[in-house]
Amino acid sequence: MAVLQEYKCPCCGGAIAFDSTLQKMKCPYCDTEFEMEALAGYDQILHSTEGSDNIQWHNDSYEWKDGETEGMRIYLCKSCGGEIIGDESMAATSCPFCGNPVIIMGQYAGELKPDYVIPFKLDKKAAKAAMLKHFSGKRLLPKVFKDQNHLDSIVGMYVPFWLFDTEASANISYRATRMRSWSDSRYVYTETSYYSVSRQGTLDFERVPVDGSKKMEDTLMESLEPYDYSQLTDFQTAYLAGYVADRYDVDSTQSVVRANERVKRSTEQAFASTVEGYSTVTPEKSVVNASEGKVKYALLPVWILNTTWNGQNYTFAMNGQTGRFVGDLPVDKKAYRRWLFGLMFGVAAGVFLLLWLFFKLTH
Repeated sequence: MAVLQEYKCPCCGGAIAFDSTLQKMKCPYCDTEFEMEALAGYDQILHSTEGSDNIQWHNDSYEWKDGETEGMRIYLCKSCGGEIIGDESMAATSCPFCGNPVIIMGQYAGELKPDYVIPFKLDKKAAKAAMLKHFSGKRLLPKVFKDQNHLDSIVGMYVPFWLFDTEASANISYRATRMRSWSDSRYVYTETSYYSVSRQGTLDFERVPVDGSKKMEDTLMESLEPYDYSQLTDFQTAYLAGYVADRYDVDSTQSVVRANERVKRSTEQAFASTVEGYSTVTPEKSVVNASEGKVKYALLPVWILNTTWNGQNYTFAMNGQTGRFVGDLPVDKKAYRRWLFGLMFGVAAGVFLLLWLFFKLTH
């Protein structure tokens, strides 16, 4: 059974949602504000499965073919009775008929309950402004894109993440060289010395994030980092009101592989930064082992923006805490060719100048 939770204003009965600017719950109808601690009691429902609003499946043979309802869930809005359709990982959304924010409490019951949440700090206006700023100053962006692209959707979403704590021990060897040059009246001499360099040690890692949603592209989520984990807050469902949220569909065990990849890559980069004073450094052998540590479940804030232009979809994302904005943009092919021609001309002119100076100095 799934319980739909709606936060109602005790003053006017309207649906209340989390206000990222105030960091409080606020009623949009009477402007009454509520501290988050005052709503902590609502989370007690997480420990109960009792409720009158159950998952309802539409799986009649005359309506659906085999497999069409796989992963689909249908809920009834408590306010208007409208049907809310989502997938099996949907945990917070809004009713498409009355607009009231609803939370599907069963998605965060028992072991599914997150340990932490980072509340949204930036609102929808900030996300739109960041998108326009992202467009500005891009020399290869088609001039008409900023005006003609259509913003299809902008969604504030709490994305499920696993946060790993671990210790990594490493043994890495490098092949390095040092080169020196000198010249006389006839020749230029170069001496190359070769070295074998090794590094051993351990590094402690805290809160290495791996997103636990199949819907979210890992590289896109990683490009939004870092988050300020000092602002992690004990989870309350009230933070989800007014936003979309999913529970994880990739568990911590499945996420260990990617966490280890991130730890290994970061360890190798940290150790390589200590190999200094050489002309070239090439890794030869790398052994990095991560010990078993702790893992926590957290929801992190992300704004997802989707636009279309010339029949093509473009997805952008913004860190809902720090404002970091990412997303690929189209390229004006004519502008790119002009830029490439200018670059090649500049390189050619530079080479010609160097040859001319060399000729002057040797004759």
